[in-house]
Amino acid sequence: MIGKLAIHWKILLGIIMGVGFGYILNCFGLQHFVKNWITPFGIIFINLLKMIAVPIVFVSIVKSITDFKSFENFAQLSKRTLFAFISTTIFAVSIGLVIVNILKPGNFIDASSKVELMNTFNKEVADKINSVSEQKDISILSPIIDAVPSNIFLALSDNSKMLQVIFFALLIGFSIMKIKSTETKPVVEFFNGLYPILMKVIDLIMLFAPFGIFALMTTLMTEIPNFSVLKGIFVYGLTVILGLFIHTFIFYPLCIYIFTKKNPLPVFKKMIPFQLLAFSTSSSAATLPLTMERTVEHIGVDEDIASFVLPLGATVNMDGTSLYQGVAAVFIAQALNIPLNFEAQLMILFTATLASIGAAAVPSAGLLMLIIVLAQVGIPEAGLALIFALDRPLDMLRTTTNVTGDVTISYILAERMGKVNHKKLLESTDN
Repeated sequence: MIGKLAIHWKILLGIIMGVGFGYILNCFGLQHFVKNWITPFGIIFINLLKMIAVPIVFVSIVKSITDFKSFENFAQLSKRTLFAFISTTIFAVSIGLVIVNILKPGNFIDASSKVELMNTFNKEVADKINSVSEQKDISILSPIIDAVPSNIFLALSDNSKMLQVIFFALLIGFSIMKIKSTETKPVVEFFNGLYPILMKVIDLIMLFAPFGIFALMTTLMTEIPNFSVLKGIFVYGLTVILGLFIHTFIFYPLCIYIFTKKNPLPVFKKMIPFQLLAFSTSSSAATLPLTMERTVEHIGVDEDIASFVLPLGATVNMDGTSLYQGVAAVFIAQALNIPLNFEAQLMILFTATLASIGAAAVPSAGLLMLIIVLAQVGIPEAGLALIFALDRPLDMLRTTTNVTGDVTISYILAERMGKVNHKKLLESTDN
């Protein structure tokens, strides 16, 4: 019976069973058992997704560019895509800043709670700060510098260098498109043939998804700390969740309706499988293979557009991450009684937008990039201790927003260019 369920129901079942099983094991103090016998399967699943992420990004971008009949068509899509990415990111940060200034979650934290949190999470925060200590003194434009690889083979072997892979793929695809001769025909055919092979690999990996997600959720439930005395942190979490909800389920559907004049409900129904995967893995890069497959085969977005917009969006379009960074920066300032004037919050808006571009599409990358945002407005990095406890569950939610934004933009662009297969979109969501 379970074998006949659609993939999104299997993923949802894995999440529910993982949460329940993890809670029971946590109550009996069996964290060590989970770490040794269940966590490894979650790690294997994440590694499988990471394994295919770089090849599918590189191949899909090169293929999508070479499929364009002219440079003018490619340039038009590029400009529209980047404009959409920047616009939605700025709007996301703005939503976060408005909500955090209204709710003021930092005012819910008393002095004793601050001391307790700093003592509890001091070591973890120190580890995070040390891992990115070199980034603190680098220009805010460092993400742009980091986009250009000094060694493409190192970039291809590191998922955190996805922006460099995209940059190189753009150069290769653009060069092939400009030449367009019999000499490049074998190369084009190679990428055209490799693409469906990689998509089939994704299908095979997704057979393991329910088990991998079960392991991930079981592990998460045994690592969640006690939040009973952290009222301020709880309100902060609700603030982020409210912002993500507004951006994901109000702003994006409105964008679809306004710019396409179509009902956004069928599109959002087809998003459920990769939204659940994004929620459970906390990684846009790990979710990308399924995101691309569902966007093309079920939402009906033209393959050329999806192959260009989605890999690029997984790296540079982090609406959920940027919203979270804006809220977190102001919350820490409120909690530590650091005043932020209008100019400082504009700097947060600008910095969070750029920092989200440089954030790797992997779990908790937003926490690392938040250090840059804090440094730009003079907020002590030790304040990360105030948000570290909730970072993991919030990371799951903001990743869901990230991938939803990528698909929303790809659908809007495809619809406006007349490249949506509405027959696929209107097919049963159980497929």
